[in-house]
Amino acid sequence: MQIQERNGPPFEKRERNLLSNMFKYIFCIQFLLIVILELYLIVRGVISASDSHRFHPKKWYLPLLSSTACAGIAGFAWQLLTSINPSRAFKAAFVISPLVTCAYGILLVSIGSKGSAAAAVFALASAVIQSLYACWVHSRFQHATRILVLSVASSPPRIRTAAPLLIFICTFYSAFLLCGIGGATAIGTNKLNVLFIFLTLLSLTWTLHVARNMMFITVSHIKFMRFASGTEAELKTVIRDSAMNSIGRVCFGSILVPVLGVIRGLARATGLLTGDVDEFMFSCANCCTGVAKRFVVYGNRWGFVHVAVYNKGIVQASKDTWEIFNRTGIEMLIDTDLTSSFCFLCGIAAGSLCALVAGTWALFVQKSYATELSLYAFLTGYLLNRVAMAWIQASVAAYYVAYAENPQNQQFDGTIPDYIQALQRLQR
Repeated sequence: MQIQERNGPPFEKRERNLLSNMFKYIFCIQFLLIVILELYLIVRGVISASDSHRFHPKKWYLPLLSSTACAGIAGFAWQLLTSINPSRAFKAAFVISPLVTCAYGILLVSIGSKGSAAAAVFALASAVIQSLYACWVHSRFQHATRILVLSVASSPPRIRTAAPLLIFICTFYSAFLLCGIGGATAIGTNKLNVLFIFLTLLSLTWTLHVARNMMFITVSHIKFMRFASGTEAELKTVIRDSAMNSIGRVCFGSILVPVLGVIRGLARATGLLTGDVDEFMFSCANCCTGVAKRFVVYGNRWGFVHVAVYNKGIVQASKDTWEIFNRTGIEMLIDTDLTSSFCFLCGIAAGSLCALVAGTWALFVQKSYATELSLYAFLTGYLLNRVAMAWIQASVAAYYVAYAENPQNQQFDGTIPDYIQALQRLQR
């Protein structure tokens, strides 16, 4: 099967390439600047810590760096379990995540500070919501696990090797940035140091999102070729092409897709809360839902498959994939897919586990550090494990997009059409 790029008018292609290159350069410049900043903060922190009786390096660094190592181990564990037994891994995420998140909330309550109390409310509420959500979607588990098994089956060995390697690199990079935060903390929390910490966390979030989506487009390209035509794409070739042609689009998409995803999530939550009532907090719930549906067309994770395979921009790719879903009638199935929820819960579970490690340790050795260290550990654990699960989500996305482009392909069985018919019967 020959894959060709689908280009629009020449001016549209130039405009798309200009935007892609702009974000590529922005990402590279911020990456270089943040590395320089962290080196400066680390050196400054080491010099200042020896003269400061307020900051205790061992009590600050050891819990946080240990939790970062725990995040990497959790990522390996989720990958291994999903590779060996996807069905069990899927169910485990929906059970473990609420329990660990609840335990983290209890830890925050026991810390007893104002900041920890506020964070505890969010953690405990999240645990309850996760539990209710698991009960609500339990009827979809059978289909979701079936798709997961079909998608990750017979993944090339090199993918299973590259994914752990990426986790190791991201874990090391995260530890480096956290050391920089420690350097800023050692001086004191003046406005400038607070700004340094904020910029570091912002850079960490964007960089790990880019790493995750680069893994996504690499794996989705390979899996799409297998599902669509039964051919095997060479991993090295795909990585080289992605790095040369798609990095700018991925950098832009790593900002656009999460933002639109949050907006859509808030709109859907509003719709669930209002039910049949049209007004909520002086806003039209139906209008919010309609806007959210428009947003998802212009930026969604499924679009990354077309970014990988057809070298499109993320906006055009998102529109094209959604058009295919509409044309083939599987939009309703995509909207009920639980793979993203599975990967999200894996990240939440690992984040809460890391927060427990750092927060409990700090609670016993230096209680004043417990809240901030647990929050840093949670963010790091969550982001690292989303990177770890990227190849799982990419495999499922490639499966759906390849099916939508050619439902008659002999590579697919009756799993998707049977489930579409079941959903249609429920809606009647």
